[in-house]
Amino acid sequence: MKLTLKEIQQPIVGDMKAFEENFRKSMKTKVLLLDKITNYIIRSKGKQMRPMFVFLVAGAVGKIEESTHRGAALIELLHTATLVHDDVVDDANYRRGFFSINALWKNKVAVLVGDYLLSRGLLLAVDNGDFSLLKIVSTAVKEMSEGELLQMEKARKLDITEEVYYEVIRQKTASLIAACCGVGAASTGANEELIAQMKIFGEKVGMAFQIKDDLFDFGKDEIGKPRGIDIKEKKMTLPLIYALRNADWSTRRKIINKIKNKTDDPKEVQAVIDFVINSGGLDYAQQKMETFYQEALSMLSDLPESEYRTSLQQLVEFTILRKK
Repeated sequence: MKLTLKEIQQPIVGDMKAFEENFRKSMKTKVLLLDKITNYIIRSKGKQMRPMFVFLVAGAVGKIEESTHRGAALIELLHTATLVHDDVVDDANYRRGFFSINALWKNKVAVLVGDYLLSRGLLLAVDNGDFSLLKIVSTAVKEMSEGELLQMEKARKLDITEEVYYEVIRQKTASLIAACCGVGAASTGANEELIAQMKIFGEKVGMAFQIKDDLFDFGKDEIGKPRGIDIKEKKMTLPLIYALRNADWSTRRKIINKIKNKTDDPKEVQAVIDFVINSGGLDYAQQKMETFYQEALSMLSDLPESEYRTSLQQLVEFTILRKK
């Protein structure tokens, strides 16, 4: 039977409720426009899987503390800031089925809101002396920026290899989930070795998570973004990289030409999708995702048995089995 996020949350249901209240308070401001926008952000929040990783890892390796709550809020504030900025960069009008901040209040306001959220997260950590948590999260934000720029650089030439792809998604996506797990462990006073182990665990989950997301671009599930959007944005994802690597020179040149020059035509985008599917690109990416997934699960066996470890395992499964 497939579990829901609500069922997975059972060991931390009280912590998640307290987190939501604290997160709402951390967004409060006397500036009317800003308060209106932050309230909108709270109403349009996503699944909040990242705070769940923080709390479940903390419970699995030790005891959930006040610093764990601050760590979860820090992660969510900085993550929300990056999403607001990403929508400006991508000129996106929607986020999780809601209008994006830049769509409603324009780019200038959106950038300033992102800056505000970033500063609130930094101050939350500094005011409470959570410097170890701040270091983990700040490193993730640095890597996310580097990963995004690396992907943009490679998109111009469409010359990304599988190894570079892994580095891009490690920085862009996996680094933040690694930070969630590292923060969860560090907030309990865990030693450096255990913190590093939990970060590696989170990184493997993040790698599997992103490959799953890339697979959606070729599927039929309703996921909140149009099918083929990665192709239109000239993003070289694993299914496409594999298909191109195994194509003959003539086919490869033809497909690259479509991606470079013809993605405004839905028929051409569909032709690229068909090429990837027929070349076994989806099967290959699925296998790689499964490898990261199993590696992550195997790392949990090193932790003592508990309801937190069980829920953490279920949360990992949820990220891989999700339909959107």
